[in-house]
Amino acid sequence: MEYISTKKLDEMKPSQIVKELDKYIIGQNKAKRTIAVAIRNRTRRKRLPDDIRDEVSPKNIIMIGPTGVGKTEIARRIAKLSNAPFIKVEATKYTEVGYVGRDVESIIRDLMSIAVQQVKAELAENQTEAVSARVEERLLDLLLPSVRKEESTTVIPAGTSFTDSENATREKFRQMLRDGKFDDREVEVNVQSRKQVGIEVLGQANMDDLQDAMQSLGSIFGNSKGHNRKLTVKRAREIFTEEETEKAVDNDRAIDEAKERVEQMGIVFLDEIDKVASAGGGGGNGPDVSREGVQRDILPIVEGTNVNTKWGVIDTTHILFIASGAFHVAKPSDLIPELQGRFPLRVELDELTADDFYRILTEPANAITMQYRELLKTEGVDIVFSDEAIKRISEIAYEVNNTNDNIGARRLFTVMEKLLEELSFSADELSGQQITITDHYVDERLSDVIQDQDLSKFIL
Repeated sequence: MEYISTKKLDEMKPSQIVKELDKYIIGQNKAKRTIAVAIRNRTRRKRLPDDIRDEVSPKNIIMIGPTGVGKTEIARRIAKLSNAPFIKVEATKYTEVGYVGRDVESIIRDLMSIAVQQVKAELAENQTEAVSARVEERLLDLLLPSVRKEESTTVIPAGTSFTDSENATREKFRQMLRDGKFDDREVEVNVQSRKQVGIEVLGQANMDDLQDAMQSLGSIFGNSKGHNRKLTVKRAREIFTEEETEKAVDNDRAIDEAKERVEQMGIVFLDEIDKVASAGGGGGNGPDVSREGVQRDILPIVEGTNVNTKWGVIDTTHILFIASGAFHVAKPSDLIPELQGRFPLRVELDELTADDFYRILTEPANAITMQYRELLKTEGVDIVFSDEAIKRISEIAYEVNNTNDNIGARRLFTVMEKLLEELSFSADELSGQQITITDHYVDERLSDVIQDQDLSKFIL
């Protein structure tokens, strides 16, 4: 099947993927390179002859490292780059079959749902002009009935037909509509009742299909004609655009394309996998039983199985799974052996140093210092961080991580929030000023907290 895509993640070379990740994630080169190669191998596999392609399975990855070192951020950036179906889930949200909660097969159903919406959006882009034209005509039909009534009581000049006059009025209204002059005018629109999605029932397999069927029955016995509402033209345009886009997209084609993408290029990021491992291998009782049950339920999905969804049966054999966990209490060896074997690639992420914190504050495209600078700029306050101040902030964050719980780069947010607390509170009174954050300012604002270790546990 031909893929509808622009050049994104699945077409990038490993070096390009790493370069993109470098824009937002400092260090952790081993993890970046391993993930880049695994993703590139998906593209290579697509180019293989049919008889070999099915024999090549994805090499699943498990990332091991303390909290706040970039595991989840890698997943977030991969998702933004990817035009392949991607879903990030927490393993702790799932329970063994038979317990109340989400079953692991819902991961694949959610992934398929994401893929369908993704493909529909891409197909809709090709229909933008046609959709806009139909929406415009529907809006004009709403705006013009009152004009026709007015014209019916107006004397039309000799030699001018009513049709000519109506067409001229319609074109005049069309231009005014495009110029936004009718955006605030209210019109009466027939709005269809929308099907609710995303309501979780007891997490048994295919319960989402049952839910959709019950909702369909509700619409049959309920008011399928919708109801009239008074809305502004601007809001009516949004509703009509959604309706016309849905009509313009070939639903069957979207489902077929989404199914192909999920099965051949899907990526599942399983976070907090260590939380379902039993420390010391488990004792066969207590919560360890449920944890091991979740692992055994995850196992067939990772190995490759067929999952029933409302869009058809999905084969998970070639979906790439990336797991991550801090493994503070449990160890990777505490996972059941069968599951360990399905994650042959293991990457250990390094703890962050003061130098890493300095780079995190200055280098990424979304650097924390830039975020605070832009936030305060909305109040007319221009803040400048001196290089010495940034180094001092990095040192303090590193010190606090060493003396308290190590939460990695997330510590920078707590330090920065405390540092700029007074400035953020009174920013409206400082409009028009430029304020330089120096190392002396940093010490003045944070020295008391650093010195009082008991207090720093609560504040930082």
